[in-house]
Amino acid sequence: MKDILAELEERRENARLGGGQKRIDAQHARGKLTARERIELLLDEGSFEEFDMFISHRCTDFGMENNKPAGDGVITGWGTINGRQVYVFSQDFTVLGGSVSATHAQKICKIQDMAIQNGAPIIGLNDSGGARIQEGVDALAGYAEIFQRNIMASGVIPQISVIMGPCAGGAVYSPAMTDFIFMVKDTSYMFVTGPDVVKTVTNEQVTAEELGGASTHTKKSSVADGAFENDVEALAEVRRLVDFLPLNNREKPPVRPFFDDPARIEDSLDTLIPENANTPYDMKELITKVADEGDFYEIQEDFAKNILTGFVRLEGQTVGVVANQPMVLAGCLDIDSSRKAARFVRFCDAFEIPILTFVDVPGFLPGTSQEYGGVIKHGAKLLFAYGEATVPKVTVITRKAYGGAYDVMASKHLRGDFNYAWPTAEIAVMGAKGATEIIHRADLSDAEKIAAKTAEYEDRFANPFVAAERGFIDEVIQPRSTRRRVARAFASLRNKKLQNPWKKHDNIPL
Repeated sequence: MKDILAELEERRENARLGGGQKRIDAQHARGKLTARERIELLLDEGSFEEFDMFISHRCTDFGMENNKPAGDGVITGWGTINGRQVYVFSQDFTVLGGSVSATHAQKICKIQDMAIQNGAPIIGLNDSGGARIQEGVDALAGYAEIFQRNIMASGVIPQISVIMGPCAGGAVYSPAMTDFIFMVKDTSYMFVTGPDVVKTVTNEQVTAEELGGASTHTKKSSVADGAFENDVEALAEVRRLVDFLPLNNREKPPVRPFFDDPARIEDSLDTLIPENANTPYDMKELITKVADEGDFYEIQEDFAKNILTGFVRLEGQTVGVVANQPMVLAGCLDIDSSRKAARFVRFCDAFEIPILTFVDVPGFLPGTSQEYGGVIKHGAKLLFAYGEATVPKVTVITRKAYGGAYDVMASKHLRGDFNYAWPTAEIAVMGAKGATEIIHRADLSDAEKIAAKTAEYEDRFANPFVAAERGFIDEVIQPRSTRRRVARAFASLRNKKLQNPWKKHDNIPL
C-alpha cells in the first residue's frame, strides 16, 4: 500500500512540475506566472479541486509518443472565489508551449460541460502557442468542440477569459465569444494571423504588440475589456469582477454587506452641471457619488470613452451602469459607443442585473465616416438592447437628451420603469439655436429676432417639464437626492416580472 501511495505522490509531483524547472524559470523570466501559480492566486486558498491531472495525449506521429507529459498542457478543475463556486482552466506554456491537442481540448470541454450543468461561471486563463501542429485536424476539431460549448454557455453562465500569453489563430475565437476578456500588458497578445503572415501577404511590417497587444485591443479594436500591469493584478481584478456577477442566469447576483446610507444626500451634485450648456463635466463623479462606498467597476474603460459602462452596488446589490460622458465628444453616441453599450446592456439583461442609465446626450455623431461605417445599424443595436431588456431599468437625464438619442438611452418608450430628470434636463428634438433657425428660417437675416425666438424656444423646451407633462418623465428630482431616489426605485422593482413574446431568438441588427 505504501508503495502505491508513494507512486501516487511521485506522479503528482511530476505533473505539478509541468514542463520542468528549466521551463518554469523561463516563464518567470518573461514576467509570467506558471499555470498553477495563477490558479492559486485566482481561487480561495486550498479550494482548488483538479480534474484529469494524469491525462496525456494520444499522438504517435513525429516522435510524439516519446514525449507524453502528464496533464497535456492545461490544468482544469473547480474552486471558489470568496466562497462561491467557479470552474477554471489554465493553459501551461511550459508544456509543449501550451499547445492544444485533442486531449487538451477534451479536458477543457469536460469542465465547460460541468460548469453549464452545475450553474457556475467558467474562467479561462489562456497562454498557448495555438493548435498542436503534430495533431493536425484532431487539434482543430478540439478547438471547435470548445467553441460549441462557449456558444451553449452564452447567457447561461458568466464566461471570463484572461489572456496571459500568446493567443493566436483559431484560439482567439473562444475568448471572443466569452462575456469578458482581460489582457496583461506587454506579455499577452491576440491575433488571427501573426506578424510574419501579415508581412508575407500584405507587406506590412508590424510587431506582435502593435498587431494584437493589450493596448491595441483595449483602445482600438474593443476585443478586450481591460488590461492590467501583470498577472497578479489581472487575477485580483477577475476576483473583484466575479463578486459582482451571479453564478448563472437563474440566480440573482450576490448581495454584499454595505456601510453606506441609501438615503445619503450629496449636496455637491446640485452644482455638477455647469452654467454654460456647452461646458463638459465628468459623469464619473455622479456615478461614484451614487454608488455604495463610491465603488465603480468600469468595463472597457479605454474604448469609446464617450460612454461609460460598468458595475456599482446599491444597497449591496449589483447594478449595471451605462452613462454618456460629456468630457469626450460631448457625450455623443457613435458607432463604437453604441456597440460597447449594447453589448453591456445585453449582458446585464441575460443575467438579471438591473440597469441604471445616466443621460446627457446631444445626439448621434455626424459625419461621413459614421454614416459609411453604418452608424444607423450600430445605433440600432443599442436601441434594440434597451428595448428587449426585461430587467429593472432606471434612467436619470441630467442635461441634454436630444433627438433620436433621447429615445435610444433607455427612455420611457423603451419600457423604462423609472425615468427621472434633473431640473437642468433639456429634452427636445435638437438644441434651441438649431431648432429656431429651422422653424424661423425666413427670419435668418434678422439677428435680433432669431435671438429672441431662440430664448423663447429655450424657455419652452430647454427643461424637463414638457416631457413630465406628457408622463414621459416620472419625476423631476433634486440632483442631491439622486442616490436615495435611484436606490428606492430599484428596491421597488426587485420583484419585477416582464416577459417578451415567445421566439426562438431575436435577430438583433448585427
